Amino acid sequence: MSTLSIQDPAAGPAHPTHAQPTIGLIGMGAMGRMYARVLSSAGWKKIYVCDIPSKYDGLKREYADSPGIKVFQDGHAVSRASDFIVYSVEAEHIDDVVKQFGPCASLSLISHPSPTNYSSATKLHAVVAGQTSVKAPERDAFEKHLPQDVHIVSCHSLHGPNVSPVGQPLVIIKHRGPTEALTLVENILRCFRSRYVYLSYEDHDRVTANTQAVTHAAFLSMGTAWAASQSYPWEQGLYVGGLETAKVNLTLRIYSNQWHVYAGLAILNPSARVQIDQYAKSATELFKLMLAGGNGTEEDKKAFGARVEWGGKVIFGSGGEKKKRRPILLSEDVLDRFSLGKFNHLGSNNNDTQGGTIPPTRYRPNSHLSLLAMVDSWAHLIINPYIHLSLAATPLFRLFLGVAEHLFLSPELLSTSIHSALHDTWHRADDLEFVIAARGWSEAVSLGNFEGYKWRFERTKRFLDSRFEEGVRVGTEMIKALMETEVEREKEEEGEGAQE
Repeated sequence: MSTLSIQDPAAGPAHPTHAQPTIGLIGMGAMGRMYARVLSSAGWKKIYVCDIPSKYDGLKREYADSPGIKVFQDGHAVSRASDFIVYSVEAEHIDDVVKQFGPCASLSLISHPSPTNYSSATKLHAVVAGQTSVKAPERDAFEKHLPQDVHIVSCHSLHGPNVSPVGQPLVIIKHRGPTEALTLVENILRCFRSRYVYLSYEDHDRVTANTQAVTHAAFLSMGTAWAASQSYPWEQGLYVGGLETAKVNLTLRIYSNQWHVYAGLAILNPSARVQIDQYAKSATELFKLMLAGGNGTEEDKKAFGARVEWGGKVIFGSGGEKKKRRPILLSEDVLDRFSLGKFNHLGSNNNDTQGGTIPPTRYRPNSHLSLLAMVDSWAHLIINPYIHLSLAATPLFRLFLGVAEHLFLSPELLSTSIHSALHDTWHRADDLEFVIAARGWSEAVSLGNFEGYKWRFERTKRFLDSRFEEGVRVGTEMIKALMETEVEREKEEEGEGAQE
């Protein structure tokens, strides 16, 4: 007797419609839509979708001509009819939604059955998953509200809705159920052409915190700092080209998304909260050392440089111990192709020229405080970012790690950054705003208040809104170019490993 609600878990889009599993998507935000689009394009014939009732008419119109997609008023029918159900809702709301659509009827209702009583029950032996970015609340909701005769094999695509899923990590979590349940999920999601990463719920939250918490904090802080200054610095010839290209494009990309995409991970994941707090602490301490060194003795200057170099040695190694791997970012010229700004400045343009001479470069030097703080926070928390690179790295994490790697593994670049931090004053106000922003985001997360987080995010988003269209378009092209080179690098490393 089958332990699944469908006879053949390996049935694919080429099978007759009646033999295919019914796929249910509860929640049609950006990721729900992406899933519906990919599954429909692959030829799956029975895709049942829903969102809140007020969006029903709009979804009906949107998917009127989409093959295989049927829109329902709410999650009751989707949950009752589907063999594989994906809850694509915010972690903040997952408990309420699963409580509404997941449970079977209570014992009192079973003794007095009616069609209404059973309409909210999850299909017998169905497989249930969630697309939440933080899994602890999802796991609790599933265990609390789903019947024991329902299997739990969850998933999480580690990329945004506008990034191609091909080659990207797709986490699969076999939490409760037989091997056939895992087979069903693997079979349905195979059309994404993503790379499966098998984790537990606990490992998922640890890994996503390590790969996303600090990078998100950096981008959010940069955007908030620009909004506080009421300036788009790349349009004024500041922070243009090279490493700055990645910072600008990825910050615009972050803020073009919905606030809840980042709030759940930051507030509901305990590991993420610790890391965001450390990031703000690292940014603050480094900034204080910058000020002390710029206005102090030679020993004060050395203290700042020593702190920066210590973080670099912990994360990237030193001398012959440096990471022996092909770099993520091959050159800054690659990033220049995607710059939104124009070059107006050459050389350091120091306000204070003491402390030695740094040769002029194409890019106007600055402190790169956001990168220094990221590496410093990882070093203090003893996080090795390379462990997660091939396992479950998002495109944003991969690119920002590549930018930091490029800075720290280039002695001239790092020396220029340290010199600029100590002696250039043109970016001091920007660095101050960045530190204030980082501490503000840390405080918002530590308070655990979603409305406060939303308010901070939306305020900055309004300021950047007019720059999203071009920024997101160029950022998407930049990520695509990076991922193409990363796929080649990983293939080369796999080949070298096989030869050893």
